[in-house]
Amino acid sequence: MAKELKELTKRSVNYSEWYNQLVVKADLAEQADVRGCMVIKPYGYAIWEKMQRILDDMFKATGVQNAYFPLLIPKSFLSREAEHVEGFAKECAVVTHYRLKTNETHDGVVVDPAAKLEEELIIRPTSETIIWNTYKNWIKSYRDLPILCNQWCNVMRWEMRTRLFLRTSEFLWQEGHTAHATKEEAEERAKMMLKVYAGFAEKYMAVPVIQGVKSETERFAGALDTYTIEAMMQDGKALQSGTSHFLGQNFGKAFDVQFLNKDNKPEYAWATSWGVSTRLMGALIMTHSDDNGLVLPPLLAPTQVVIIPIYKSEEQLQQIDEHVKPIQEKLRSMGISVKYDNADNKRPGFKFADYELKGVPVRLVLGARDLENGTVEVMRRDTLEKETVALEGIEAYVKNLLDDIQQNIFKKAVAFRDAHIYECEDYDEFKQRVKDGGFFLCHWDGTEETEARIKEETQATIRCVPFGVEQTPGVDMVSGKPAKCRVIIARAY
Repeated sequence: MAKELKELTKRSVNYSEWYNQLVVKADLAEQADVRGCMVIKPYGYAIWEKMQRILDDMFKATGVQNAYFPLLIPKSFLSREAEHVEGFAKECAVVTHYRLKTNETHDGVVVDPAAKLEEELIIRPTSETIIWNTYKNWIKSYRDLPILCNQWCNVMRWEMRTRLFLRTSEFLWQEGHTAHATKEEAEERAKMMLKVYAGFAEKYMAVPVIQGVKSETERFAGALDTYTIEAMMQDGKALQSGTSHFLGQNFGKAFDVQFLNKDNKPEYAWATSWGVSTRLMGALIMTHSDDNGLVLPPLLAPTQVVIIPIYKSEEQLQQIDEHVKPIQEKLRSMGISVKYDNADNKRPGFKFADYELKGVPVRLVLGARDLENGTVEVMRRDTLEKETVALEGIEAYVKNLLDDIQQNIFKKAVAFRDAHIYECEDYDEFKQRVKDGGFFLCHWDGTEETEARIKEETQATIRCVPFGVEQTPGVDMVSGKPAKCRVIIARAY
């Protein structure tokens, strides 16, 4: 394993290659034999499961309930909302036939050849259409509202260029779909869910994010407003890490979802949708990890503490085993996941390198001499610092250390992000500097023409109009026209 670690490309040499290698070497995921798809391995899925559990509880705390809707969507459904179908048309995977052609016979009768479907079916790229077609049967009166549903599922968006977790044809996600009686209530829900995402990213993932609203060009297909959280990776690129959409009455009208309001008059329902995906795994990896491997925030690490014995005889190992058992039990009673690796088929040095690569936050090493001295060696993964501490009271020490690691990696990520946010008023300067990454706060005249020119000439995009930034009038650096707001512009994944 030490040899494999040396082969991990350094971030400073090739950040993209470093990422690709790390995902595979750390046993998170691998390419599938189906083009554009991935296999999420048990260690990677364990992280995703922790994300799911936490987010699911956060959703339910706001009144959301889980449901499940079909994988296949009639093509005609997707076509009902014009912007929606236009936005997803190029990404759709289509089912056209059922049953494979075969020359096999059954009881002497030739099996039917492949039969063409009466209507083609789309493998869901997102579920607004089939869910709103369902909601029309659920909603008759304002008393039936709001409906607050979420589903955990997979979706398919055909991709030509893929990268594990960041962009694959099939990926896992959650998609929330809510129906409301008023515009105000729907807008409030869309903004509420954005705050849930931001809170999760910062508290649990230790990833600082900028909240904002997308430009019209960058909105979700069929939305009136798209709210986003944008995170900065270590190469200075942006990663859109979660979105929440105010859909207005577009889907209510497209699927004729009407209800009688309090004045007993028919009205179309108001909608939101919101989602995060396994792309969060990419954000987690690229925000914190280093040239030695993963750095995981303790709150999401599958194993928070690993204990490794150092021994020369079976007798020494038995003594260490006896001392470790109550430590394990105490840590687990404190809600800390711990692994005691006393397997004799791997050398300690191999184990050190392996757990370092996989980002286990705390490593305890206990040898025969430590038992004599009543001490244990502790290493924290975020700084790689080692120290020898008293064995007595180690459980409380570890708990405090895990809290410190969680806070420290967040502070480090915030400091990096803030140091790479720049105000810029000169387009020539911007074109030179954006190549090196960073978030650029620039005045924008609000036109699609200016936005398109920036994208074409620099490969950077307007990530959002950020919340919490003092918006003062200025001059657009590209067009020279008056601008009412500043936007975040960056290259992105």
